[in-house]
Amino acid sequence: MFKGFRDFILRGNVLDLAVGVIMGGAFGAVVTSLVKDVITPIIGNLVGKPDFSAIALNHVMVGNFLNALIAFLMVAASVYFFIVMPANALMNRFMKPVPDVPPATKTCPDCLSEIPVAARRCAHCAQLVS
Repeated sequence: MFKGFRDFILRGNVLDLAVGVIMGGAFGAVVTSLVKDVITPIIGNLVGKPDFSAIALNHVMVGNFLNALIAFLMVAASVYFFIVMPANALMNRFMKPVPDVPPATKTCPDCLSEIPVAARRCAHCAQLVS
């Protein structure tokens, strides 16, 4: 049962992408809450109130942009450290190494044509091949 679920999660097709988009939309509220309710109050306790909305240059509200930029960077960092890195680690754990396939042909030393590996004579020049 879990092997099938694992195979489904590790597949890379359109259905998986659609599921990822839906899950990403649902998880957006969780990440926003993490940033707004957990990380921002911690920063507020360390450096004072982390609100830059009162900053203005010649009546241009730069502070709101700074708030949005800082929130975006915190959301991006949260997504990277709490979703992307663990997902990559999980993918690396479950991905099996691809075995190297031995070559199917070799080169004839006399005429340099490609012949099957199991051949004892070259089909082109009839020379013995080791």
